[in-house]
Parts: sequence; C-alpha cells; structure tokens
Amino acid sequence: MAPNAASPPDPPYLRIVARLRDRITSGQLRPGDRVPSTRQIMAEHGVAMATASKVLAALRQEGLVSTSAGSGTVVSASAPPDAPARTVRHRRARETEQELSTERIVARAVDIADREGLAALSLRRISAELDVATMSLYRYVDSKDDLVLLMAEAAFGETALPDPPPADWRSRLKLISQLQWSIHRRHPWLVHVMSLTRPQPSPHALAHTEWALRALDGVGLDPMTILYVHITTFSYVRGFAVNFELEAEALQNTGITDEQWLKSQDDTLAGMLASGSFPMLERTTSQDNFHFSVDQIFEFGLDLVLDGVATRIATRRAG
Repeated sequence: MAPNAASPPDPPYLRIVARLRDRITSGQLRPGDRVPSTRQIMAEHGVAMATASKVLAALRQEGLVSTSAGSGTVVSASAPPDAPARTVRHRRARETEQELSTERIVARAVDIADREGLAALSLRRISAELDVATMSLYRYVDSKDDLVLLMAEAAFGETALPDPPPADWRSRLKLISQLQWSIHRRHPWLVHVMSLTRPQPSPHALAHTEWALRALDGVGLDPMTILYVHITTFSYVRGFAVNFELEAEALQNTGITDEQWLKSQDDTLAGMLASGSFPMLERTTSQDNFHFSVDQIFEFGLDLVLDGVATRIATRRAG
C-alpha cells in the first residue's frame, strides 16, 4: 500500500502562534506580561508586517492576549496556565449560517479592521468570529477585495450628507471635508482603500464627489477646474488622515498614544532646543498657548486650501 501523502506544513504565522501560545499556557509569560510586538516578531522570525499582525490577531482571537494602554499587547488576565488553544467558536453562542447576511459580514469586517488594521482581516478570521464555515461567506462576498469595497461603501454611508446644503461654496466644501475627516478618524484603514488613480465604484463615495462638485457649480470655474478642486480637497483630507493609520499601528506595537509619546520626548526636545541650533523652532513652539493638535492643524490647512480656491475663483471672475 502506498504511504499517505505528507500533510502540508502549517503557514508561518500559525507556527509562531503555536510558540507564543506555548509560552503563555506554560506560564513562561504570565497575565499582564508584554508579548512581542509586530516589529519584534518581524525581526525574530524574519516575516513581513502582515504575517506578524496575523500572529497577534490570532492570539487575540483565542483570548490569550489583549491591548493594554501604556503597555502594548499583553497576556490576557483570563488566560490561565495550561489553557487549551481556544477560538471564538468556544466563547460565543453558536450563530447559525441562516443568520448570515452581507450587512453582518461587512459590519464584523469593519470592526476587525478598525481594531487591528486591514492586515488582520481575512475571510477565515471573519468566519471564526461569526462561528460559521469560511465557505459560507462566499454566498455573500466574492473575495476579500470585494469585501473591502463593501466596507468602504459602508464607511461613507454612515453619515448622511446635509440636505439642504450650506448656501455658499466655501461652507459646503469645508463641511464635506470635515465629514470625510471624521470618517477617516473612525476608520484609519480607509486611506489604503480609496484611490485617485483607480477610483472604486462606490455609490456612497461618489455621492460625496457629486455633493462637492455641485458646491462649485456656477461660481465661474470651468468643469475641469471644478473637478481638480474636488480632487485637491479630497487628497488633502486623505493625505492628512494617513496619520491615523500610523498612530493606530504605533499604539498596537507599543501601547503608547501619540500624546504619551510626545510627553516622553519633552526632555530630549527641550535639550535640543536649548542648544541654540534651532532658534525658529524654539521661538514657534515656546509660546504659552502652543498645543499640538492634529485636528487643529487639519482645520488650519483646510482653510489654506480653501483660500487658494477662493483666489482662483476671484481671478476667473476678474478675468
């Protein structure tokens, strides 16, 4: 009789998960102890960021680790020694496949991406959290790419566009930019989904575009300039929102917020400024009312962009 074919090896991330799980269940890592960050896992095992993120996502899914402010990812208090490898399937009430819907799948996917980023998202991960077979999801979504598009559609559909809109073009453009800023703040992963060179066919996103274009209808700009103004304001919002994704990644790796990190650098920065090598930087940051706020800087920059649009409109009218 021919020997049985050898089983395929586990994916790299599962082998790393098994090692860390053993360290937790054996008591080598105790509740509250920090576990390796994504960057440490990358360096120690020679894997990509996406693989390292899947490792922590799998351990979090099993209930073995959690995120602690100021400490990063730590062993969960509910992970006793000799705990068996668990899945959400054992921790949640059984949810039958008859209860599935596209809306529930998308909502769970958005929740995962909001907490852990797109790298942690997979159809297998979603099926585990919903306690259904992975193949059952394909009745509702064709692929992960299809799912991500539905997630973006859901994100842009969360906030209704004001009707009627503000009367003047500037107030209208400022309002739509602020709405998009709030969407990106809730969903940092969205910056990786929206593309200018390959725009996605998302009705809710296109509604934002139409709403912005109508703001400039009749102000004296030609159609191409109107489109360029919209692309410019949209790009400004999206470009600034990249900071949310970077902050989320840093928080997951270190457990320290941007404010806490800046505070920890106070002494170092003060020493550099005291050297006299950066007089303008010292002058501009030494004001008593100086406060570093991403939201405040966004609003300031948005006004500069709109000032430029106002100048272009005035020039066209004068011409």
